[in-house]
This record gives sequence, C-alpha cells and structure tokens, in this order.
Amino acid sequence: MEIVNLLSEIAVIKDAKTRRISSWDKSGRNADYWIIKKGEKKVLADIKGAGCITHIWMTQSPKSLYHFRKVLLKIYWDDEKNPSVLVPVGDFFCLGHSIVNSFCSLPFSASTDNNNKFDSTVALNCYLPMPFNKSARIEIENQGEKDYVQYFYIDYELYNEPLDSNIAYFHSQWHRENPTDGWGHEIRVNTPEANIVNLDGKGNYVILSAEGTGHYIGCNLSVTNLQGTWWGEGDDMIFIDGEKWPPSLHGTGSEDYFNHAYGMQDNKFLFNGSSIHEKNTGGYQTSYVFHLTNPIRFKKSIKVTIEHGHGNHLSNEYSSTAYWYQIEPHKPFSILPVHQRLPLYKEGNNFVNPKQRQTPSKKIILNKEMIKMKKLWKKKN
Repeated sequence: MEIVNLLSEIAVIKDAKTRRISSWDKSGRNADYWIIKKGEKKVLADIKGAGCITHIWMTQSPKSLYHFRKVLLKIYWDDEKNPSVLVPVGDFFCLGHSIVNSFCSLPFSASTDNNNKFDSTVALNCYLPMPFNKSARIEIENQGEKDYVQYFYIDYELYNEPLDSNIAYFHSQWHRENPTDGWGHEIRVNTPEANIVNLDGKGNYVILSAEGTGHYIGCNLSVTNLQGTWWGEGDDMIFIDGEKWPPSLHGTGSEDYFNHAYGMQDNKFLFNGSSIHEKNTGGYQTSYVFHLTNPIRFKKSIKVTIEHGHGNHLSNEYSSTAYWYQIEPHKPFSILPVHQRLPLYKEGNNFVNPKQRQTPSKKIILNKEMIKMKKLWKKKN
C-alpha cells in the first residue's frame, strides 16, 4: 500500500490533458456569462472519457431572495440516472442560510465585499478532486422565481487509460431538520437538567446515511439558534457498517467535532472553522470540518450523526452538507422542495419560522428522566 501526502502528485509528470469549460463569451466580447432562466435546468459541462475535475469556480448575480438555497448544483458520473451531488449551491460551497462571507479552507473558499449578507455576489471555489471513468455532467437548476446571471470555470484532466478499480467517486448530499425534535428546548445548555443519559443516539440529527464502500471526508453544519444561548454540547456519533451501540467514533461535543473548544470561535482554518459566525449575523451559524488526513472509512455503510444539544434537548434549525467518496453505485437520495429549504428570517430580535418552511417532525416520547428534568427546570425558573 502506497502512503502519499496531500501534495505528493505535484512533482509527478502525468499522461493527461488539461482542459477547461467556462462561460466565456464565444463572440469575443465581454458578456462572459450565461443566463439561467427561472425554472431552467442548464448543463454547464458534459465531459466524455476518463478524467478528473480539479477545480470549480462560480459566481452569480442573484435576483431572487434566498437565491443560494433555491439554485441547485447537480453532478452525475458515468451516465448514472441519480446524481451523486445534489446540494443548494451556497451550501455546497460551505455558505449556509443563503448568506455570503469570505473564508478559506483547503477544499473550499469564498470571496465577497459584502460579508455576512443575504444573497449578495460572491466568488466560490471548490478544489476537491472528482474522478470519473466514462463521463461527468454538471448541471445547475434554477428553482427560483427570477432569471439570474451565472459565470463559471470547470477545470479538469482527461486520461488515456481508465481509472484504477480502487478509485472512488465524489458525492455530496444536503439534509435539513427544521426544527430538530428536542424534548426540552426551554432548558438552557450546560445545566444539570439538560444532562440526561443518551446511550443509543436514536434521536440524533443525521448528517449522512450512505451504503457501499468508501470514506467520509467531512461536512458543514448550519444552525439557526432559536433558543439564543449556546446551541452545542451535542456529541457526534458515527456508526460504521451497520454497527450497534456504541459506535466506532463517539465524540465529546458539537464544537469538539468541529475541532474547536468552549464554543465555536470566529475563525476559518484549512480543515475546520466557521464560514459564518453567529455573533456577526445575529444567530445564523455555519461550521465546517474536513477529514482529509483522517478520512472515516466504511465497507458496507456509514451513518454520521450528532446530537442537537446534549441528549437532543434543543429544537433549533439544522441543515448540513456531507462530503464523501465511494465506489458506485450509491444509494439514491433526494432533496427537500424549495419552500422547505428556505432560511428562517428575523423580525426585530426574534426569528420567524413559518409553517411552510418547517420539515416533518417526529412524535417525542418522554422517558422518566426527561419528565423529571422538565419539572425541575420549570420549578427552578
């Protein structure tokens, strides 16, 4: 088995052709963009043969409110029917809530003059390698109510030989719960009443559920903090190959999973950080972590989960984008309709969560400890 580092191939001469597809103006003038009409699906790239996408750059001129949640990025490998990437365009590039901000990680970066604003212009970059054996098709779907302007570069390589059999395909999936099913949202985080036993993880928020052989390389998690105090203290629990409790990987708290401590600090590192921080946005948060040097490998399946508050007591709004590589075929996945993807909004200092933006909830069955703690909190307060 060959051990390589992240830059090991930069000094290797490869038998490959470097190519680019972009939105450049074929007339030779400066209208270097495409118009994506409302309701339109547009194929940005349809590449044939064996190769690898090496870089994606995009920028838009948003016209619809919550544009970055209404426009979808879809990627298909080797003529498959179901996309391997199906994510709102903002969330794919680690910007949740349809908010833009400047940040830099190793796989993704963004640059804007309008930090922490909804629906502004922003340059978006992805550097994750995306190999394919027969074809690669990248689509944009505008589910917004207005046309918009789309600029893009898609850089890739083409190879004369097929990929090795151990090369996995890139996948990305978006998920949301609005709100999460909390048993005691009124209880403040880090109080004795919130500290209940959770020894099964059944009520956890699910970031990824996949089947096959591959490795999980990370996620971003967007939270709308409805309680107004600290939204974390939720342990990450990652179940590999259908294992029962306890999972192979069990963490110690939300900020710890994102490689921070004592809350999420307002910084943006190569492998972890906050692309959007709640202190700059009045309660909207997006955090990211990438397992690029420590990928989480699975042979049959993987289920990546995290508590929403310790013991899942909080009912905040959660959405996430998972990133992983696996051997095809993958288990098909879908995405929520537009109205259930839209961010919450604020009136004064309070968040408004219209019913049509909420996702289906589960019936919460309180156990004896939950009932006891809710009574103690009520009496205490």
